[in-house]
Amino acid sequence: MFASSEQTVSNSNILLLSATCAIALAIVHLFSGKLHLLRKTPRNQWLSIGSGVSVAYVFIHILPELNLAQQTIESSLETALSFLEHHVYLVALLGLAVFYGLERYAIESRQRNQKVGKGDVTSSGVFWIHITSFAVYNALIGYLLLHREEQGIQSLFLFFFAMALHFVVNDYGLREHHKAIYDRIGRWILAAAIIVGWVIGSATVIDKAAVAVLFAFLAGGVVLNVLKEELPEERESRFLSFVLGAGAYTILLLAL
Repeated sequence: MFASSEQTVSNSNILLLSATCAIALAIVHLFSGKLHLLRKTPRNQWLSIGSGVSVAYVFIHILPELNLAQQTIESSLETALSFLEHHVYLVALLGLAVFYGLERYAIESRQRNQKVGKGDVTSSGVFWIHITSFAVYNALIGYLLLHREEQGIQSLFLFFFAMALHFVVNDYGLREHHKAIYDRIGRWILAAAIIVGWVIGSATVIDKAAVAVLFAFLAGGVVLNVLKEELPEERESRFLSFVLGAGAYTILLLAL
């Protein structure tokens, strides 16, 4: 009876802490644009550090777990996920491809608008496609605050910290594509999506195979969204800052 009571208290603590993390991530979207120093070229070192942390989390924490996720999916052959029996990494690749396509779509829209004198900004239709897609992405992250492969407070905070810095990097790129409409509408939608994802997570439980698939898709999305911000030559990115962020967070993840 006492063990059951302690478990209930622990679950309540996790629920409260995850809700706090969801609200904090939403605040990141709402206020990261106030950090004007991040908008400078050459790229601010803190953006590159944040990118390094995000990538380190994917490669050190998420990708190794995909091996376990593969076993989880293989043991769920009776479910609708059975077609993924040996292909969990394809889901990560799908996540990367989806966000690569969205990035190219936004860039081409900006180029078309520039040619016809409408300014260096995406069209309204592209904005809504982009924001809707990232809203789903954010809702997924909100959901995974409660349902991760590895449970516990330590895992929660490692995930939260990596995603908070990742959102700062994402905001930078989205604001560059969509300009004023992102600050007026987009950031509010993305902030709300995190909360919606958390609420769904608090009310539903899915099997481990589905969680594994979601994490794989997230891994691919994070890698693409970081690299698209760090690799273009015009960004003048800070390589040493990127390495510092990735190296420091790798050491932390391996030490814990």
